[in-house]
Amino acid sequence: MVLGLMSGTSMDGIDAALVRIGESGENLRVETLAFHTTPYPPDVQAELLRTLRGEVSLADICHLNFLLGELFADAALHLMREANVAPEHLLCIASHGQTLWHQPDPIEWQGRAIRSTLQIGEPAVIAERTGVPTVGDFRVADVAAGGQGAPLVPYVDYLLFRHPEEGRILLNIGGIANLTAIPPGALPQQVIAFDTGPGNALINAAMEIASGGKYHYDPDGAFAQRHPVRKEWLDELLRHPYFAQPPPKSTGRETFGEAMVRKLLRRYKPSSAEMLVPALTELTAHTIADGIRCFVFPKMPVKRLIASGGGVHNRTLMRRVRELLPELQIETSDRHGVHPDAKEAVAFAVLGYQRMRGRTNNLPSATGARRAVVMGKLCQP
Repeated sequence: MVLGLMSGTSMDGIDAALVRIGESGENLRVETLAFHTTPYPPDVQAELLRTLRGEVSLADICHLNFLLGELFADAALHLMREANVAPEHLLCIASHGQTLWHQPDPIEWQGRAIRSTLQIGEPAVIAERTGVPTVGDFRVADVAAGGQGAPLVPYVDYLLFRHPEEGRILLNIGGIANLTAIPPGALPQQVIAFDTGPGNALINAAMEIASGGKYHYDPDGAFAQRHPVRKEWLDELLRHPYFAQPPPKSTGRETFGEAMVRKLLRRYKPSSAEMLVPALTELTAHTIADGIRCFVFPKMPVKRLIASGGGVHNRTLMRRVRELLPELQIETSDRHGVHPDAKEAVAFAVLGYQRMRGRTNNLPSATGARRAVVMGKLCQP
């Protein structure tokens, strides 16, 4: 058994999934035994957002790394108690950590072309508190090999969801939306995967500002229906250069986050940030659909879209995705035995399992890495 820990770009809490993994030839069998989400304490979430805005010191980031290690360990211990699983029964804990910065494209810095990514939530703390070997800091090995360090879940999508006769798209709508497109009977190098752009991040930031902190997301997509979509806003937003960039590509809150929403508020001067929510919801739906039409449909036949992540609970967003992609059968991942909220935590459990077996666990066709590498740093208790 492996316990996967995940906190994504929504920065709302820690997902923990207990997974039983078996092998049959080259195929993995994955069963989710238990799942739990632990919300971040409000003060911690506020500190994370302050960090993204560059309002904290280096000492604060150092403290936050160890604090999140404690919180991730608490989430793991809670699930272990809930499932009545002792530390010695776990092969490992696999923790994605919390991304603070993601610069996947090289920039000139100090005379070198530098790619970088930073996830915090110290895995050594998790290992010490739980007594379980802990694998963390997955992305950096892929970045070192010339990759984007993301998306990483496509490797697991390929292992678990490929089909001999049906082309499938696995869509995850977290803070950032990303997809994996798998042609029928695919080989690993035939998989296409990329971040389509914003998922919930812009919507959540607008809701936070509009409500003075009362709402951290748009419940059921209700606010997106309160005002009409301002077409001129949407048209301008769709001209962002990221959307036309071909895969492999990845992005984060550095591009599509609170700073962008505040810039839009200064530019458009709406009477309330709430008025941005319909356009931002439509932006997420359109960029998902446009990404599929531009970069997937020309390359492979696809019949089914399987969605997961917090965005599946936004009914307005999901309705618009269905309307924009009528040729696809769209369903959520629970139809395939994986809870939509647990999928990424399950995926990191699989990545950790492969790391412990000494196997490569990135997908160069998705990340752009020069080669397949073994990702994840191991901390012993």
